[in-house]
Amino acid sequence: MKSLQYFYLALLLVLMIPGGCKKDPPPVIIPEASDEKKFIYNALSTYYFWEKQVPSLSKALYETNKDSLNAFLNKSSDPEALFYKLLYKYGEVDKFSFIVDNYTELDDWLAGVSKTVGINFKLYYIDNTSNKLVGIIRYVYKDSPAEDAGLKRGDIFTHINDQQLTDVNYKSLLFTNVNYTMGFADYNGTTFTLNGRSVALTPIEIMENPILLDTIMDVDGIKVGYLVYNGFTNSYDVKIGTTYDIELNNVMGRFKNGNISKLILDLRYNSGGYISTAIYLASMIHSTNTSLVFAKSQFNDLLTSYYLTNYGQDYFNQHFQDKIPATGNTPETPINSLGIGEIYVITTSETASASEMLINGLRPYITVKQVGTNTYGKNVGSFTIKDYIDNAGTVNPRHRWAMQPVVLKIANSADFSDFTNGLSPDIEASEYAVDLLPFGDPEEDLLKACLDDIRGVKSAAVVRLSPFRPFKSTSDMSPLNRMMYTDKIPPLPEDIR
Repeated sequence: MKSLQYFYLALLLVLMIPGGCKKDPPPVIIPEASDEKKFIYNALSTYYFWEKQVPSLSKALYETNKDSLNAFLNKSSDPEALFYKLLYKYGEVDKFSFIVDNYTELDDWLAGVSKTVGINFKLYYIDNTSNKLVGIIRYVYKDSPAEDAGLKRGDIFTHINDQQLTDVNYKSLLFTNVNYTMGFADYNGTTFTLNGRSVALTPIEIMENPILLDTIMDVDGIKVGYLVYNGFTNSYDVKIGTTYDIELNNVMGRFKNGNISKLILDLRYNSGGYISTAIYLASMIHSTNTSLVFAKSQFNDLLTSYYLTNYGQDYFNQHFQDKIPATGNTPETPINSLGIGEIYVITTSETASASEMLINGLRPYITVKQVGTNTYGKNVGSFTIKDYIDNAGTVNPRHRWAMQPVVLKIANSADFSDFTNGLSPDIEASEYAVDLLPFGDPEEDLLKACLDDIRGVKSAAVVRLSPFRPFKSTSDMSPLNRMMYTDKIPPLPEDIR
């Protein structure tokens, strides 16, 4: 009995000792991640082409542990940091995915709308010792302040607001929403000298018409259609009263009525655009037989499984088309097809994505003579993703973030897609940095190389090396640099996502 009393006494003493009975620590509360971060994670883990190569995007990793996912998302300082953290070898493999904090700007870019004075140019270093730059205008947008001011292809500028352009100040001087004065120069073969000419320019909102020039040339009795085409955009342009797809179709109709037997397609500055427009152009060139496969799409495992189950194998095929579908502003339009078996395509390192898709997709069917230099080498496409909160397309009103991630890879009907180092020319030629002749001039270097081949003239490669180190071009500085995008991806049901 006494032993039992001693036991209870000892127990009482233990309980009275401070800390003898510790309380469980309070549970750690993981804050809920922001809508923006959850949107980014969910979209990339569902649609991103390289999802499998990014372990953090594995759905199995967090699907049963919401706190762990919130903790992971909260480690990133902001939505943009999270997005780029989740990309696969960004800058090395994935050079193209991007995110914006205002989807209205992205919508405008995709429509070809920007605030600009209306020039496409390339910047070069003046010499090998300084950071001074010279700009050379490659073309001027139609109906732009630059066109109104009389600027033209080949004009040389070195100063903005009396300041010498450099690789430090070029952005603040050239990419501004305020008026500026451009100072022009002459080149004597060794040096650039201000010539006293200056032009005041005011940026305005412009929708760039991608069809810069179309004409029919007579080359020793051969009728040749020549088209300078600078972007696969499909927007409705109120100035021309139709979409650029239909305007492109109208050009092909004029070529067809003009009985051309050769086509020269100038894509030297065309860095891409809509896959659908590339398909329409291919159909205008070759065939409107909708049973023919022009290209094939490849997706990540999740999308591949879902689309195969719900839409069948043919969903991955992009067929030639016989009509351009109706839009809110335009009727359904039959495609004018030339049905020719050979074309010339002018290319440079700025020829990319949808342009390369066109070349690669036509090659199994017709002879494509590529003239110029290697293309860029981009075989993947993207898709605009906003934070939709229902199947009706309602966007989350609590933020305006949107992303343009790589979601697919494109191959031709023969399953060839290995051109990440670019497509090589059949006839090598290049345009000289200075002394740029107008588009359509038969002596212009790249056009002349095509015309010589049409005439049967076996000329040596016309490659004139630039005397200046290139810095950047307008395409390099575009937010949609070398993008190829699709609108064919339907959203996945909630239970799949």
